[in-house]
Amino acid sequence: MYKYDQYDHAMVEARVAEFRDQTRRRLDGSLTEEQFRPLRLMNGLYLQLHAYMLRVAVPYGTLNSRQMRMLGDIADKYDRGYGHFTTRQNIQYNWIKLEDAPDILADLATVEMHAIQTSGNCIRNISSDQYAGAAADELVDPRPYAELLRQWSSFHPEFTYLPRKFKIAVIANETDRAAMRLHDIGIKLVKNDAGEVGARFYVGGGMGRTPMIAPMIREFVPLDQLVTYAEACLRVYNRYGRRDNKYKARIKILVHEIGAEEYTRQVEEEFAHLLGQGVEPPIAELERIMAFFADPPFEAGAAGEIDRSDPDFALWVDRNCHEHKQAGYVIATVSLKPVGGIPGDASADQIRLMADLAKEYSFDELRVTHAQNIVFPHVRKADLYTLWQKLDTAGLGTANLDLIGDIIACPGLDYCSLANARSIPIAQKISERFAQGGKEDAIGELKLKISGCINACGHHHAGHIGILGVDKKGVENYQLLLGGSEAEDTSLGRITGPGFDEDGIVDAVEKATDVYLAQRKDGERFLDTYRRIGIDPFKEAIYE
Repeated sequence: MYKYDQYDHAMVEARVAEFRDQTRRRLDGSLTEEQFRPLRLMNGLYLQLHAYMLRVAVPYGTLNSRQMRMLGDIADKYDRGYGHFTTRQNIQYNWIKLEDAPDILADLATVEMHAIQTSGNCIRNISSDQYAGAAADELVDPRPYAELLRQWSSFHPEFTYLPRKFKIAVIANETDRAAMRLHDIGIKLVKNDAGEVGARFYVGGGMGRTPMIAPMIREFVPLDQLVTYAEACLRVYNRYGRRDNKYKARIKILVHEIGAEEYTRQVEEEFAHLLGQGVEPPIAELERIMAFFADPPFEAGAAGEIDRSDPDFALWVDRNCHEHKQAGYVIATVSLKPVGGIPGDASADQIRLMADLAKEYSFDELRVTHAQNIVFPHVRKADLYTLWQKLDTAGLGTANLDLIGDIIACPGLDYCSLANARSIPIAQKISERFAQGGKEDAIGELKLKISGCINACGHHHAGHIGILGVDKKGVENYQLLLGGSEAEDTSLGRITGPGFDEDGIVDAVEKATDVYLAQRKDGERFLDTYRRIGIDPFKEAIYE
C-alpha cells in the first residue's frame, strides 16, 4: 500500500498546525461559528445534533494494522468506544469534542492518515473496489490509479471550492462493487482492441434528491492522459456548475441540463487544450506509485482445501469469502451487521482485534467496503478457520454478506442534523425479523439500504429494497422503494406508494419479500423477479 513521502508528511503536518490554531481561535471567540464552519468542514469536522462528528479518510478503502489500531484507540480516547464505517470507505466518530479535534488529527498524522477533503465542496475520498489487488476477476489493480488521482486532487487550487462536493470511483473489473456509475465521475479500467489498458469515463451520476446514472462519455482514455481527462471533466463543471442553488449544483444536473453530448463536446475541447499545455504527470509517477501496490509474498503451493466440517464455519465461507487470484488464498469479509446491531459500527476492541488479525493473517492489510464491512484481502485457506473462530468470539463472525441482514444504513436522526427520520432502529428491526425462522436464508441475495433523509447517504435509491425516511407533519415516515441496483446492472428504485410508520415499514418489507418467494423462478434474485413481474404485484400485497 502507498506510503507517505516528504510532501505528504509536510502537507498533513501543516494542516494539523493550521487547524489547531483555527480551533483555538474558535474556542476563545476570535472566530464565529459562521467563520469557522468552512475551515472545520475542510478538515472533516461536522456539527451534528449532539456533538461534533469527525470523518477520517481511508483512501480507496485500504489501510494497514497500525492505522486500524489507531482508529480503535481514537474511538476509546476521544469518542464513546466505537467508530462508524461509512459507504465512502471512511470512518466517522460521532461524539467528538471540539477542543480534542486537533489532537485527533495529530494522532492520525502519526500513522499517515488525515481527515482532509472528507467534507466541503471539493473532491472527496476516492473510492474503489474493496477486493482490488486480490480479486481473480480484475483486469489490473485499480488502486494505483486511485492514488494518482488522490495526489492530483489533494489541495488542487482550481478545485478546492467547487459548486458542490465531488466523488470519484475507480474499478477494474466487470463486477462493480463500488457503485461506479452513481458517482460524479466513474472510471472503469479496460483494454482496447490493441490490448492496451486505458480508462472508460462515466460522468454525471449521483444519488440525493435527484438520483441519476452516469452516462459514458468516453470509451477509452490512454493511461498517460488519465489525469488530464479528469481535469477536463472538472474544469467544464467548475465553469458552468450552478453556484446559486445548492440543489442544482452537482455535476449530474449540469450533464442532464445541457445534455451528455454537449457536455462531452466541451470536455473534449478542454482536453485538447490541456494536452497542448503538457499538464499530465509523467508516466514515471504512475510507475512509482504502482511499486507500492506490488503483491505480498504469497506462499507458493499453499494448501487449496478448506476443512468445512464445522457447519457454522462452512456457512461463513460460502457467504463471506470470495475467490482470490492466488491459489491457496481467499478474500474474507467481516460483516459489521450482527443481528440487531447497528450497521457499520465496530467497538474499539473489535477494531483493534481486526488490526491484530490482519497483521497475523492478511499481510498487514485491511479494506473498508462500500457496504460498511471490513475485508481481509489475502488470507491463506489454511488459516481461515482460526481467523473465523477469533472473529466469531468477538461478535464478528456473522455470515450474512449480501443478504437482507447486510443492511447499508446512514446514522439518521439519532445523530445527523440533516435527517428527517431514524435509520438505525429500522435496520435493527428488519435484521431481527428476518433472522427468525431461516427467512434470510430462503430469500438469498437482497441488497437493502436505508437513508434517513433525501441526501441518500444510505443509498436507498440503489437498493433492491430501499427505505427513505421523511418528515410527515412532524412525524417520522418511511417510503419504500423497489428495484434499485448499484452494481454493473445499475438502476434506480421506484417508490411503491404512501409511506409507513416504523413498524409498518418492517411489515411492508416482509410483504415484498413474500411476493418474491411466491413468484420467483429458479435462480432468480429478488431484483430479477422484480424486473420480470414489475412493481404492481408488490404494491398489491403491500397496500392490501
